[in-house]
Amino acid sequence: MTLIKEEDLIQSIADAVQFISYYHPADYIRHLARAYEREENPAAKDAIAQILTNSRMCAEGRRPICQDTGVVNVFLKIGMDVRFDTRLSMQDLCDEGVRRGYTNPDNPLRASILTDPLFTRKNTRDNTPCIVSVELVPGDKVDVQIAAKGGGSENKSKFAMLNPSDSLVDWVLKTVPAMGAGWCPPGMLGIGVGGTAEKAMLMAKQSLMDDIDMHELLERGPQSKLEELRIELYTKVNALGIGAQGLGGLTTVLDVKINTFPTHAASKPVAMIPNCAATRHAHFTLDGSGPAVLAPPSLSEWPDVHWAPDYNASRQVDLDALTPQEVAGWQPGQTLLLSGKMLTGRDAAHKRIQDMLAQGEKLPVDFTNRVIYYVGPVDPVGEEVVGPAGPTTSSRMDKFTDMMLDKTGLIAMVGKAERGPEAIEAIRRHKSAYLMAVGGSAYLVSKAIRAARVVAFEDLGMEAIYEFDVKDMPVTVAVDATGTSVHDTGPRTWKTRIAEIPLVPVA
Repeated sequence: MTLIKEEDLIQSIADAVQFISYYHPADYIRHLARAYEREENPAAKDAIAQILTNSRMCAEGRRPICQDTGVVNVFLKIGMDVRFDTRLSMQDLCDEGVRRGYTNPDNPLRASILTDPLFTRKNTRDNTPCIVSVELVPGDKVDVQIAAKGGGSENKSKFAMLNPSDSLVDWVLKTVPAMGAGWCPPGMLGIGVGGTAEKAMLMAKQSLMDDIDMHELLERGPQSKLEELRIELYTKVNALGIGAQGLGGLTTVLDVKINTFPTHAASKPVAMIPNCAATRHAHFTLDGSGPAVLAPPSLSEWPDVHWAPDYNASRQVDLDALTPQEVAGWQPGQTLLLSGKMLTGRDAAHKRIQDMLAQGEKLPVDFTNRVIYYVGPVDPVGEEVVGPAGPTTSSRMDKFTDMMLDKTGLIAMVGKAERGPEAIEAIRRHKSAYLMAVGGSAYLVSKAIRAARVVAFEDLGMEAIYEFDVKDMPVTVAVDATGTSVHDTGPRTWKTRIAEIPLVPVA
């Protein structure tokens, strides 16, 4: 009988959530580096360069890869010859580990969990509770997998009850383009097939914990029908041309994982969950000898890629003197370097602004001729003015876009991924613009922020309105004043280009 001490499990989880906040898995870095080398679309290659540079900076500085430090998933396989020296529930043990990890003063992680999903939506301030899955297995050890799943990729989870005769490949190829780029590709797809609805979703999530091995699989060749299917999906999804950050390009996914389980004769439950460019997970075993020790990856795993602003190819923009006329002159795909003061705001702030305007109340900040950045930053440490501060998924603000452009004087927005038809039409009608920053480069972006202060809605925590003073913050014009979107034109162009060459899988 193995005795696992309460403190050993708690401390192991606390250490693991810290570890995965700043270390990408080495398999992800190796596959992303290969994608960088073969990428032919300059915009996508630049985005991957930012992600790789950000990743190395986080490993060296031990700061979060992404400002969205995620909801924690804990997968436990508990040997039946194990006993826990505790009076706490497994949920309470895991929550205490998460609480300690997320409130670590050396590297505080963003608290994103809300107590009530329907009504008050009040932040718990310590990122608990986590999501715990327990399986009892033979043995005398505890196998633990920890993952932090950001909202951008989690929100793109898909589920369908297919007919038994329906094609999984057809469903995936129809579904992936509809997911947009809010899940921050390039990443991986986890697929669960069979069981019941909840079993398929759990299998899809668990498959994302497996090592990325598509390069090795392609080199040795498939040895089962499931591996053949993985290669087929990997090849055909990349042939869609969605590319890094949805800008178009050769690599949308680095791998496709598939877990299956027996199912009812009348059913084919299928779940698909993406992992983003900030994929974060760790695996350890407890055997009663003490807390787990996680070995950091060697910095030699990272390629020699060091992104820096290209002053020759980019237009420098003074936010403090920005005019609607200048915004109307920006071109789709143009690279800008923003300097000056910008405001921030996410879902909760936009909803509060909407309510205040509806009630005739004066807004606490003036948005006239200002730019808003969709971000919820991590708290700063040491001499930082702000912690990692990458963009959040912009489409969540689509329903507020016309209101903001029409009633507040706002003239441009910064976020990540595509905008929907409603927002694009509002941008076109108001001759505004939407600018895209790279998701998965939060620490890199934060280095462009020279000052930060909360100017409104402080009670919203990370969703408060900040004023940032930035210097050379890199963005791309994703939607211009005419309504042209690079998230439409880019993938369409690269899908056509890829179709003109033989469909040969590469990794």
